[in-house]
Amino acid sequence: MKTINQIIGKNLKKIRELSGLSQEQIAKSIGIERSAYSNYEGGIREVPYNILEQISNIFGCEPIILFEDNIQTDNEIMATAFRISDLEGNDLKEIANFKDIVKSYLKMERIAQNETE
Repeated sequence: MKTINQIIGKNLKKIRELSGLSQEQIAKSIGIERSAYSNYEGGIREVPYNILEQISNIFGCEPIILFEDNIQTDNEIMATAFRISDLEGNDLKEIANFKDIVKSYLKMERIAQNETE
């Protein structure tokens, strides 16, 4: 049976590879060492929630899907992943900021819809 760290690590690796990004690019954009990120992907170290949230912003997904190990999660990961090439400097941070805004908007819409039902 997989540990939660292994499940999160597998999902991080899957969405990163589907997005065409390197461990170095992700680590740099969130301000950690590549070796630390590698340990997260390998399921060796627990990912602090604030780091998990930053990573999920890059990929445009809710952090909770990174905890799941099922086909629905695989589908959500594939839906949020898109390949990016020729990024420079702060491009990945800007993309993450934009995706965070979109995620917040979608959350607000879900809340408003639940209030009207």
